[in-house]
Amino acid sequence: MDRAAVAFADADRCDYRLEFVDDHGQRCREALRVCWQRRFETATPVRAFRWAKGQRNFPGLWWSATSGQHVGYESWLERDHLMLLDFDPDVVGVAAQPFWLHWHDGHRERRHVPDFFVRQGSGGAGVVVDVRADDRIRPKDAEAFDTTARACAQAGWVYRRVGVPDPVLVANVRWLSRYRHPRCDARQDVAGRLLEVFAQPMPLAAGVAAVGDRLAVLPVLFHLMWRQLLGADLLAGPLCSVTVVGVAGAWRGGRQ
Repeated sequence: MDRAAVAFADADRCDYRLEFVDDHGQRCREALRVCWQRRFETATPVRAFRWAKGQRNFPGLWWSATSGQHVGYESWLERDHLMLLDFDPDVVGVAAQPFWLHWHDGHRERRHVPDFFVRQGSGGAGVVVDVRADDRIRPKDAEAFDTTARACAQAGWVYRRVGVPDPVLVANVRWLSRYRHPRCDARQDVAGRLLEVFAQPMPLAAGVAAVGDRLAVLPVLFHLMWRQLLGADLLAGPLCSVTVVGVAGAWRGGRQ
């Protein structure tokens, strides 16, 4: 029996309820103890993404290379974290606004919708993610995040509240994301040659020149870096001609 099942078996009661859209498009509301095994990484959003003139947030849709589908976000900060989740090789599924969490705080009914539900590995851990910058967390928000963390612990899920990510990492991954589509992997001959050349870490421009025409090679290189078959220190600075690139697992900050 896994840890979530043990937690529910030992609990006298569970006050958390989830409201979600089922596989038939019907809105359901069930106790967490009943529905915690659902594959929320494929869930339909429980709240619509709205665009209106003059609104202060910037919602949109991100095409996920992980799922091959569009995933919604409600702010640029959420978009950045969604992009980083798409870049993470351990992530196999992600859904936006997967459910409403309902609970009673002792005075009144409360509810909160997490930003993302993530699945790590095939049949692996579920991860619930809330995105909020540190300086924008009000007491009411902090209470909702704490409650969500407790509910996730009962379900055997990991809970994360994430803030503003490193801007250098975001800029570099955003550049690589332009080459995330599988069409950039059409030249298998170029991909194979790049993996051979960068078996010994070297500057990006030197490796590309050793393979062939840069206009044909660079899209394949960046696609391999997006898939993390080739790696670089994405926190060291902007990707450029002198960035040291190597086969993933064979390089450590430009040194073997």
